[in-house]
Amino acid sequence: MPEFQTADGVNIYYEESGSGTPVIALPGLTRNTHDFDHVAPHLDVHLIRMDYRGRGRSDWADPATYTIPREAADVLALMDHMGLDRAAILGTSRGGLIAMVIAATAKDRLTGVALNDIGPEIAQTGLDVIKDYLGRNPKQKTYAEAAAFRAKAWVHFDDVPMERWLAEVSNHYKETPDGLVIRYDAKLRDAVLDAGAQPAPDLWPLFEAMDGLPLALIRGANSDLLTIETADEMARRRPDMIRADVPGRGHVPFLDEPEALDALQKWIGQLP
Repeated sequence: MPEFQTADGVNIYYEESGSGTPVIALPGLTRNTHDFDHVAPHLDVHLIRMDYRGRGRSDWADPATYTIPREAADVLALMDHMGLDRAAILGTSRGGLIAMVIAATAKDRLTGVALNDIGPEIAQTGLDVIKDYLGRNPKQKTYAEAAAFRAKAWVHFDDVPMERWLAEVSNHYKETPDGLVIRYDAKLRDAVLDAGAQPAPDLWPLFEAMDGLPLALIRGANSDLLTIETADEMARRRPDMIRADVPGRGHVPFLDEPEALDALQKWIGQLP
């Protein structure tokens, strides 16, 4: 199993495929390398995926280290481990926030950033949804039950086949005799809620830090986390930003939608 050890002794799982331009794919808050299963076959790049500490196949760690700055440091440590001086980042949700932090602190390591349904302002409605399920096992007992629940409850998504929902829930949960179990450290909830108790920082300077880098934004047209007003302001500040609003998708697009793929291909074409 490919992994490396961080300075504080945490084993981080990663995997790679393809060749050419290195692109590090960073998943959402509770998600893992499987976040990019749907888009990976469409990307002609050296795709590198990693599980954050406390998620997927990486070690669980001190919950106090489940922070965006520490996870950004882990990304840079992965690059060092792989001998990569520079790479682009495709960041889904939290992965996009990590990319912005790296742009602000180690911009010379980046060749570009693609943001999947995330920006410098995060809507409270979407945050409340995340806080509701974070760190908790689902009530559904089987993959079939969980997939059926998502197909009914995820009203921001249109025309998603049941096979896709089954793939999603199998990636996020383990099926056990006692029911479904999340594939991450439940203490992530405490870390996130503790961080939320502090005043929200102004993230626009982190967005501005990406100036000069090839930038793409993919947004679910029905997103409850990234409002169209924030996306419009991002486009106003970065007129060169490649943008796709994916119809029939909420937070987050799967990235293999035609609109998302078109934006990603254009963005990849701009990478050095």
